[in-house]
Amino acid sequence: MKPTEFHCQVKSFKTLTPTVFQTTFETDKPLPFKAGQFISIVIPGAGPKGRDLRRAYSIASPPENPQIELCIKIVEDGPGTTYLNRLRPGDQFRGFAPYGDFVYEPKTGRNVCFIATGTGLAPFRAMALSEEFQMTLPQKSFCLLGVRTEDELIFQEEFEKIPGMKFVPTVSKPQGQWSGFVGRVTDYLRSLKDHEFPWSETEFYLCGNGGMITEVKSILTEKGVNTDSIHQEIYYK
Repeated sequence: MKPTEFHCQVKSFKTLTPTVFQTTFETDKPLPFKAGQFISIVIPGAGPKGRDLRRAYSIASPPENPQIELCIKIVEDGPGTTYLNRLRPGDQFRGFAPYGDFVYEPKTGRNVCFIATGTGLAPFRAMALSEEFQMTLPQKSFCLLGVRTEDELIFQEEFEKIPGMKFVPTVSKPQGQWSGFVGRVTDYLRSLKDHEFPWSETEFYLCGNGGMITEVKSILTEKGVNTDSIHQEIYYK
């Protein structure tokens, strides 16, 4: 699918955590995309000499939804997040889509493990809620989400309702009486014994900061996971 320009109108704005918000919008014409792809949004006049900038955001809703959802982390002085954080229902913006080859590929007889930090969970939400995933459920499915504090967890209830999926939130610096795993998502992976996880029978999808992805790939290599079974998308600020 070749990227096309779309005129978008905001339908709703929702604060998910102290640093993450969700923007829901509709496009002026149908936007066909695959779960995991992203949209490049035009940031008016934010570039050098007043030129427009473009910023990429993974689509957090499945392709079957009539409205499109973005899950965005607020970055201090970030032109993209600053612009989008100001938009409210009725406001309009421009974007180009779809982009990206980080898409869900069902494989018969294989398990799936999504591993994310923060808003890196967005493309996995699109994948897990898509008809393609729901109609071809993997043997087993896992989703590991790493955040710094427990108030930064997103979409937990949605993932816990997905049939057959084990959702594991990990919190590195809990602020209250957190009863879940304490540490980074990579610490959780290292804590698993070989008999506790089907390493060689699983497709791994990684999305988040580059440091996490590098470390997870090292762990998976140590566990004997084939490189063809590791799919990644690195998030940059």
